[in-house]
Amino acid sequence: QLQLVESGGGLVQPGNSLRLSCSASGGTLDGYAIGWFRQAPGKEREGLSCITLSDGRTYYSDSRKGRFSISRDNAKNTVYLQVNSLTPEDTAVYQCAAVGPKRGVQAMCIMPMDDSFYYGMDYWGKGTLVTVFS
Repeated sequence: QLQLVESGGGLVQPGNSLRLSCSASGGTLDGYAIGWFRQAPGKEREGLSCITLSDGRTYYSDSRKGRFSISRDNAKNTVYLQVNSLTPEDTAVYQCAAVGPKRGVQAMCIMPMDDSFYYGMDYWGKGTLVTVFS
């Protein structure tokens, strides 16, 4: 049973950057795709970025290109989300989720990262809170 744990959230001032981590335990991420989502208070869940671990291909929601960067460290079983130039509007719980290979076919990122993609994941972390305050 794969377990995902996010870390790296906290209080940060506008203009700063954060690197969020999604660490997996209990299994390997071979053939998986990992997505980052966020949900701000009173708002709908938003898909941010996704990476396929087999080849490192990255995907971003159109509105999130530029300030967001997703990366992987296969040796550490960890996926990162770098968020730059933070604003108060970035305040949210950031959550990673993983979808694994099915019948030998490696998992893919599906854009847009809507709720059907989110609920189609196999594993979810509990999230890490990012609060941007001035």
